[in-house]
Amino acid sequence: MSVQERKQRERAERERLIVATARELAEQQGWDAVTTRRLAERIEYSQPVLYSHFRGKREIIGAVALEGATEMAAALRAAASAADRPRTRVTALARTYLDFAARNPAVYDALFQLDGGLAFANEDTPQPLQDAFAALLESLGEVAGDGVHPGLFTEVFWAALHGLATLTRARRLPPEDTERRVELLVDRLAKV
Repeated sequence: MSVQERKQRERAERERLIVATARELAEQQGWDAVTTRRLAERIEYSQPVLYSHFRGKREIIGAVALEGATEMAAALRAAASAADRPRTRVTALARTYLDFAARNPAVYDALFQLDGGLAFANEDTPQPLQDAFAALLESLGEVAGDGVHPGLFTEVFWAALHGLATLTRARRLPPEDTERRVELLVDRLAKV
C-alpha cells in the first residue's frame, strides 16, 4: 500500500469516526449538543482536523442524513422483499418506515427536519436520498391505482408516514394506535 493510499484510508476512517460520533451524540443528547468543539474532544482530534473534513455542523448533519438514507433504503427493501403480496409489502414498508423513525430520531431529524445542505427532489439530489425514495416507489408504485402517477402516489404516502412519525414522536398521537393507523393508511390509500 502506498503512502497516499494509507493517508486516504486514514482520512476516510477519521470521517467515519466524526459522522458516527456526531450521530451517537445527537441520538443521546439531541442535535444542539453536537458542536465542533465537543466532537473534536470526543474523537481526540483538533477542531482544524475536523474542519478539514467538514466545513461545519451543517455538513456533518448532511453526512449523517446520507448515511441514514442508505440505512433506511436497505431496511425498506428488506421489509418489502420479505413480503409476498402487495398488501403485506405496503404494510411492511409503512411499519418499517415508522420503526426506523422511532429508533433513529436524530438520524430522522437529519434527514427530514434539519438543514444538512442536501438537495431534495431535483437533479442534484444525492444518490442515497434518491435510493431511499426509490425503495418506497418500488413497492408503492404497484398499488397507486389506475391513472395515478406512481411517483406522486409515493410522495403522498411518504408524506402521510412522515406526518405519523413526526406527530407520534411529538406525542401528538398516542403510540398505542400506531398499528391501527398503518392499517387505515394502507386500506384507504393503497389499491390492494
